[in-house]
Amino acid sequence: MTPFDTLTGIAVPFGQENVDTDIIIPAKYLKSVTRTGLGMGAFDSIRQDPDNIFDTQRNAGAPILIAGDNFGCGSSREHAPWALADMGFRCVIAPSFADIFSGNAFKNGMLLVELPQEQVDRLMEVAKTDEITIDLENQVVTTPFQDRFEFDIDPFRKHCLMNGLDEIGLTEQLAGDIDAFEQRRSADMPFLDPVT
Repeated sequence: MTPFDTLTGIAVPFGQENVDTDIIIPAKYLKSVTRTGLGMGAFDSIRQDPDNIFDTQRNAGAPILIAGDNFGCGSSREHAPWALADMGFRCVIAPSFADIFSGNAFKNGMLLVELPQEQVDRLMEVAKTDEITIDLENQVVTTPFQDRFEFDIDPFRKHCLMNGLDEIGLTEQLAGDIDAFEQRRSADMPFLDPVT
């Protein structure tokens, strides 16, 4: 995964509440066996409107999405954060997120920032004209207008995101310990070794 530290960029002021995973990536796009290409189907029902917020010249490829309350509710499909990432989003800001979506987003290197509704509303206004900045190390969202909104994040998730560690990366950090265990186990219980 790509490490996440500080991100400054255009934020799409979407703001819709109760956006479920079927809105994020409709079931008809779930036939793909790879993570790439799902962005073209993301928000399909909304993007049918040629004047939709996602495909404007300013917002296309933006790295930040500002959403409404209960973002990512519905099914547990991991395709939802894959589709968002394929659109270019690295961070979603909202008042709240569905639990399963939150876990899936984290495991795929996406930062979710929970802020009170009034702060989200302020960022929606700023996003219409200016970029915003998310500083994960200091856990703060800032604007060019001196807005400064602090957010909480689980320390383990913060560590993983800042170091670009998914579950495989975390396991690889223990490669020396794993090798040492395998050697001890082979010496103590050779009958468990595979027959060659």
